Amino acid sequence: MSNYGYNGGYGGGSASPIRILIGLVIAGIGLITYFSSTQVNQYTHRKQHISLSPQQEIQMGLNSAPEMASEMHTREITPPDRQAILVQRVGQRLAAGPEPRSSEYAGHFQYHLLADAQTVNAFALPGGQIFITKGLLDRLTNEDQLAGVLGHETGHVLARHSAELLAKAQLGQSLVTAAAVGSDRYSHAAAAQVANQMLQLKFSRGDESEADAKGVELMAEAGYNPTGMLDVMKVLQKVSAGGATPEFMQTHPNPEHRLDDLVKILKEKYPDKLRTYDHEQQKDF
Repeated sequence: MSNYGYNGGYGGGSASPIRILIGLVIAGIGLITYFSSTQVNQYTHRKQHISLSPQQEIQMGLNSAPEMASEMHTREITPPDRQAILVQRVGQRLAAGPEPRSSEYAGHFQYHLLADAQTVNAFALPGGQIFITKGLLDRLTNEDQLAGVLGHETGHVLARHSAELLAKAQLGQSLVTAAAVGSDRYSHAAAAQVANQMLQLKFSRGDESEADAKGVELMAEAGYNPTGMLDVMKVLQKVSAGGATPEFMQTHPNPEHRLDDLVKILKEKYPDKLRTYDHEQQKDF
């Protein structure tokens, strides 16, 4: 770690009572705001702290979607491109399932293909804007696998993970600000910032696991073979093989662990599909 010559902080003394008081007030406001916005998600049945309404999420996603390609230094591929049509067709079939169709996001799910052929990724914005890169699509070999990826991202939307993480990030920032104001020691504020970042990563891993489970349900409801999600995990395993980033610093759980969890879900809900599972499926698109 680099040493810039600091010995505890800018001033080296203890914080004044007024600074501590202000810091406590900031922290208190952040905590009250966070915990006063509580609701139970109708699809995951989990209590969440969210300040945005579904309508606000939809608008946020619509406002952000046009910028995503430029933010990733790529472009969106649109019809009549064959792959773009495929992504939209599979996505809309998922969106027509019972849960998406009955949700407050009904009619707002849109599925986008990004031209980046090197990046292997898929993600969802609040309210139903869902993206997959060409780099990931080109590694899939059938529609069940594509449905697994898009079902996972659709699960993020229904579970309101973006809105939930936004509320957590706002709370975290309030606590970091409180720590910085309440202490004149640079090291205290820096440590609080790192702790906040690690907290967000932990929640994100939980969201990924929840979206895996919801994605399996959504693809099965739409008539896709839910074992396709297993092949998606194997694709991710190949991509991540040789990577040096430890799991606790990743926003996604280790693919092997996700694979184990998915097998448990399939054994419980779709045992017949799992028994006939053939991981050597032939390419069909």
